[in-house]
Amino acid sequence: MDNIYIEYTFEVTPKEPTTEILIAELGALGFESFVENENGVVAYIQKDDWTADILESVFVLSSEEFSIQYEHKEIEQTNWNAEWEKNFNPIQVDDLVSIRAPFHENPNLQYDIVIEPKMSFGTGHHETTHMMVQHLINLDVTDKKVLDMGCGTGILAIFSEMKGAQPIDAIDIDAWCYENSLENVERNNCKHISVYEGEASLLEGKKYDVIIANINRNILLNDMQTYTNCLTEKGVLLLSGFYSEDIPVIDNEVSKCGLTLKDTIKRNNWVALQYQK
Repeated sequence: MDNIYIEYTFEVTPKEPTTEILIAELGALGFESFVENENGVVAYIQKDDWTADILESVFVLSSEEFSIQYEHKEIEQTNWNAEWEKNFNPIQVDDLVSIRAPFHENPNLQYDIVIEPKMSFGTGHHETTHMMVQHLINLDVTDKKVLDMGCGTGILAIFSEMKGAQPIDAIDIDAWCYENSLENVERNNCKHISVYEGEASLLEGKKYDVIIANINRNILLNDMQTYTNCLTEKGVLLLSGFYSEDIPVIDNEVSKCGLTLKDTIKRNNWVALQYQK
C-alpha cells in the first residue's frame, strides 16, 4: 500500500530567501520532500506525521516581511523520481558545461555534470549556481585546495574537481544535502572531495586557495571573517546567494576583511562576486 501524503503548495513573495527559510522550517516539522517552482515551493508530509495545526509554529508565515499564500490536499505519492523528471530539465552553461540528471542525454560538452537533485538545492537552474559555474569556468583551480560551503547537491565541488582542483571539502548544514552530495560525488566518479555535515565551526584551522560560498546574505555576513581567516594569501572568495541591492553591505563587510573585488556577474537581479585576498 502506498503512503498517503499531504501536499502543500506555497506561493511566496519574494521567492528568495523566503523559500529557503520556509523549507528549513517545514523540514524541522517532518516535511520530507520539496519541489521548488517559479512561484515558490510544493512540500510533502506523510499523513501519519501531519496535524491540522502543523503550520502554527512556522515563523515565516507570520512575518510581515514576506507574503505567503498556501493550500493543501491529500494525495497518494508513489514515484518521487517521476516528480523530479517532470521538474528537472537539463541546462548548459556557456556551451561548456552541461548539468543534467542521469535520465537526460549527454550533450557531449567539455564538462558533463550528472546530478540527482532529490530535495537538495543546487541543480544549476538557480541563477546563483549558474553564475558560480561561470566564475569557476574562468578560474584556474588546478591543484588548488577548494571549499564548497553550503554545497547543496555538491555541484560546485564536483565541477571544481573536473577542472583539476584537489583536495576539496564540501560542507552543508542540512543532513539531506550531505547525503545527496555524497551520492553525486560518487555518481560523477570524483576522488578528491570530502563531504561534511556542519557549519562554519568546522573550518577552524583550515586553509583553502578557493572558497565558494553560495548561501543567503545573513549567513555570509556572519561567517565572512571565518572565510577570510581560511583563505591563503592571494586566495579567491566566490560569493553568491543575494540580490544586486545587497552588494553594498556585502562589499563593505568583505572590504573590512581586507579582500578586493575582482569580478561581478549578474543574472536576473541575482549576483555573484569574486574577491581576492
